[in-house]
Amino acid sequence: MASTVAAAPSERSYIGPMITIGVLFFIMGFFTWLNGPLTIFVKLAFKLDDVSAFLIPVAFYLSYFVLALPSAAILKRTGMKRGMGLGLFVMAIGAVLFAEFIDLRVYPGALVGLFVIGAGLSLLQTASNPYISILGPIESAAQRIAAMGICNKLAGAAAPFVFGWLVLSGLDTFAQQVKAAPSQAAHDALLNSFAARVYWPYLTMAALLVLLAVWVVRSSLPEIKPAGANDEHAIGHTGRSVFSFPHLWLGVLCLFLYVGVEVMAGDAIGIYGQGLGLPLDATKHFTAYTMFAMLTGYLVGLVLIPRFVSQQRYLAVSAMLGVLFAIGAYATTGYASVTFVAALGFANAMMWPAIFPLAIKGLGSHTEVGSAYLIMGIVGGALVPQAFVHLKEVIDFQLAFVLLMVPCYLYILYYGLRGHRVGQHVAG
Repeated sequence: MASTVAAAPSERSYIGPMITIGVLFFIMGFFTWLNGPLTIFVKLAFKLDDVSAFLIPVAFYLSYFVLALPSAAILKRTGMKRGMGLGLFVMAIGAVLFAEFIDLRVYPGALVGLFVIGAGLSLLQTASNPYISILGPIESAAQRIAAMGICNKLAGAAAPFVFGWLVLSGLDTFAQQVKAAPSQAAHDALLNSFAARVYWPYLTMAALLVLLAVWVVRSSLPEIKPAGANDEHAIGHTGRSVFSFPHLWLGVLCLFLYVGVEVMAGDAIGIYGQGLGLPLDATKHFTAYTMFAMLTGYLVGLVLIPRFVSQQRYLAVSAMLGVLFAIGAYATTGYASVTFVAALGFANAMMWPAIFPLAIKGLGSHTEVGSAYLIMGIVGGALVPQAFVHLKEVIDFQLAFVLLMVPCYLYILYYGLRGHRVGQHVAG
């Protein structure tokens, strides 16, 4: 059984745990950033409009909102290590459900499968993010989360290409074949064969997730007690309820808006490109371009934080870049506009690594519950894109994009400059 420690390990002792958690972040990234190409896939496989296709991120991210608090309760009983293993197992169940319902061409059932995958990820996120934040000094947490983010976004960059190769190859040609089908039976047969392309890839991923779950539970990953590693006295706070930490609640809203803009730049970029009239075979890879931009942002953040700039100051700079790139996307067209949207990945890269540790700083024994509320904020990834697809029905889609993105980035700017310190009695 792994040892339980009351405080964060020394710098040398947390290299091994970081490698283990890095593998988990890779898995989280791969599944999360499949949503962009999946949205394109279901739109064709089930003949959906944009609003219905965007139920993919809704089902996925809504599970975080519904299940984050139950995840915190589970982690209180299992500990973070076993909780991570359980999260991987739940994801495997969701992958099997998704594969089966897609093969049966039952779209609501496929959404249920994605919801279950999101449930497992909710448990995994609720455990792994505070774990890596308090594994070392909280002031350098953004640097450690940035390292995890590189693992996450490497997977995110790979996911659209792997999915595109296995499932979406020859998409323009296939779309033309569906339109030219000589009969309804031929039309349905083409769509059935297309939908079946995801069956074995998802079953294979389910098997790998089960193996990873066993590996994590049997690993030497140490348990960490947040009450010791993230003491409330560090922010001049004395033990009251979780509702007495205003910097946490401002952080929940900040994370909600951040995930919304991240999904807009990553998952929605394909639909955005289609709105500009760009070909399907090009748009299916656009998510990967955002991921490459995020990887660049993580590498820059890894070098600069905290040696040259604090995590909160870097968050503010990132938010200002977000405003500029969003306006640039609105002011241009074609591939230039898509390039600005992809560049938002660079602006977004260090936001989660900065927001999460700033929001849980000094929560002490409330760390698990506070982390759960932050994970609930991931539902922004469902609601902000839904607002976009509805808004673009009544106004120009580029105008809808900028009207949603700029206010989100302005609030993130506020949190980086001021909001993360509200209610604290020492400098932070």
